Amino acid sequence: MKRRSDAKVKSETEENGAQEPPLEIGSTVPVFWKDGTSKDAEIIEKRANASSAHGYDYYVHYEGLNRRLDEWVYADRLDFQRAERASVKKKHRAQQNKKRKVENSLEEEAHKEFDEASLREHEEATKVKNVGCIELGQYEIDTWYFSPFPSEYSSVDKLWFCEHCLKFVKSEYAFKRHRGKCTAFHPPGNEIYRDGKLSMFEVDGAQQKVYCQNLCLLAKLFLDHKTLYYDVDPFLFYILCEVDDRGCHLVGYFSKEKESPDDYNLACILTLPPYQRHGYGKFLIQFSYELSRKEKKVGTPERPLSDLGLVSYRRYWARVLVDMLSQRKEPVSVKQLSELTCFKTEDIISTLQALNMIKYCKGQHIITVTPEHVEEYVTKPMERNKHVPQVKPDKLHWTPLK
Repeated sequence: MKRRSDAKVKSETEENGAQEPPLEIGSTVPVFWKDGTSKDAEIIEKRANASSAHGYDYYVHYEGLNRRLDEWVYADRLDFQRAERASVKKKHRAQQNKKRKVENSLEEEAHKEFDEASLREHEEATKVKNVGCIELGQYEIDTWYFSPFPSEYSSVDKLWFCEHCLKFVKSEYAFKRHRGKCTAFHPPGNEIYRDGKLSMFEVDGAQQKVYCQNLCLLAKLFLDHKTLYYDVDPFLFYILCEVDDRGCHLVGYFSKEKESPDDYNLACILTLPPYQRHGYGKFLIQFSYELSRKEKKVGTPERPLSDLGLVSYRRYWARVLVDMLSQRKEPVSVKQLSELTCFKTEDIISTLQALNMIKYCKGQHIITVTPEHVEEYVTKPMERNKHVPQVKPDKLHWTPLK
């Protein structure tokens, strides 16, 4: 989201804010945007800036917006006169904490391995983005969240990533030197799928530890709840690439445990921002189930799912189930659907219930499909997504681990 120019903002705020004392962490203040509007934001952190008339820059979280939009702003973008200072807000703290507890229930579930003290320490350490943007291939990408890079790579404006080996450096000069020596043109694993320009590689975390750790650090810049960074040995990583004459370009990936007692067929999934809204997320989900089909077992994504993750999976499950049911003339049970789709029965039942397609009567689940369901989950998506990539099982050459 674009902001107003610093010169314009300064002209509107220098009179009312220059003499104001610095804002405390926890204060709420309107922040001016480039389109002429302002948005209330909470002060998360501040840092000294000798060149500022106010003496500080502020790291802010915009109320009601995703954390990915958190950013450092100059003080002359803040409306000090309308600020609600933290000392004044204390009397409302109990009510705010109650609301925050509800809003953060998902995050607490994602970090349930932490005790209360460790969780507070984790939240304090990760509240501020430590990398401003990255360069990966032809793209410069603004980051969304904190990622636990080694200390010498933290608190930098930009990191350069080699898109083939995922080595990262702090300067363009160092990056050019690396590219002059790097001989990699694809991920360090086995190519198990190729269809036109799309390729999928399987990379073993135990055999390619540095590559997979770097992939996790890169992914954390765009995933709020990811906690896997360095313990990559028990995981396989499936890397989706677009291929041209310059090599394989990272699009996204998913990981899965080599052995999962809970039948998880996907642990973490990411489509990089430049490739989002092109159907690659659905492609990765579909691919995870094709692997389950090869393994002759049912699968399900690792819990907890994020809000967006649940929406993506629910849409995918709904499309597959409605399409399959609309083409069958004979009755089918939930167990049979599970065998045909490799979906867990719990996922099938919850999806059908959410679509109001299943009733429980006389000890049995009765499944019904209406023309409206077919229109919403099959016909319309097919019309909208004519060019969305689909996994072609005959292009998959893969043998499950023994």
